Amino acid sequence: MGLGYEYASSILLCPEDSSSILGFDDGEGEEQDSHGEAQRRDLCQSPDQKSGFCGGILMDFTLQSEDCVVELVERESQHRPQGDYAGRLLRGQLDMVARSAAIDRIQKVHAHHNFGPLTAYLSINYLDRFLSSYELPQGQAWMTQLLSVACLALAAKVEETEVPLSLELQVGDANHVFEARTVHRMELLVLGTLKWRMQAPTPFSFIGYFLHKFSDGNLPDSLLISSSVDLILGTVREIGFLEYRPSEIAAAVALSVLKDTQILDLDQALACCIHVNKVRLTKCHTLLHSIKCCLFPRT
Repeated sequence: MGLGYEYASSILLCPEDSSSILGFDDGEGEEQDSHGEAQRRDLCQSPDQKSGFCGGILMDFTLQSEDCVVELVERESQHRPQGDYAGRLLRGQLDMVARSAAIDRIQKVHAHHNFGPLTAYLSINYLDRFLSSYELPQGQAWMTQLLSVACLALAAKVEETEVPLSLELQVGDANHVFEARTVHRMELLVLGTLKWRMQAPTPFSFIGYFLHKFSDGNLPDSLLISSSVDLILGTVREIGFLEYRPSEIAAAVALSVLKDTQILDLDQALACCIHVNKVRLTKCHTLLHSIKCCLFPRT
């Protein structure tokens, strides 16, 4: 059961006395060292397997089996924003500017620490799922900043093998610097709100499968994979992509990058999409093409 609004509001306070921030009393423990090696429990992978991301390129990736893809598709709806989240953002019922600022902070800190692409995507997945379930008060920018730190910290613990201290996740032009216990309390609020569902399927879970499927069973080369990674990360800001499942985004990205490098029979490729809705995939692909022209003008 998620944390209630009254409880969450009571701990999300920012008085000058930092000892009472987020409901902590004096004497509670501080963060002493790094979190060490994060435990990985990726679906359809053994715990000791790496995510395969290295310097923005997917290396040593393993193709998902059909059974695994089916399982991922079944699970992905449990790890998406609740309700009409995209619509509420577009109608101004939720603060789109605050969301954009949080994504900015996540991306800056992500780049500073050279985290893998999946860490960035998971951070924003947590951010959107939280904001769709719990509405932070408007005009309290520090709360959104704290939320962005907590989401990145959680994603790093899930995905990275070396996790920086909380203070090290607050580099750059941060207006507030939060103590480790404050960040930890926010992490717990996020975990409770998301019902501890942190192993979210993402487009990265599916991209290898669709690249392989759409190219007549050929293994994708590093250029295709790198282009796919860049394009997937380019979708995180666009509100329109919140309407689509990770599998649909991955399939659209695979179609897009393959069309850039080889002759692709679109009808034949769509016929292979047994795990995604073809109408939705076509719409997602059209949206992707529109932002691709802005992100990569020369392509």
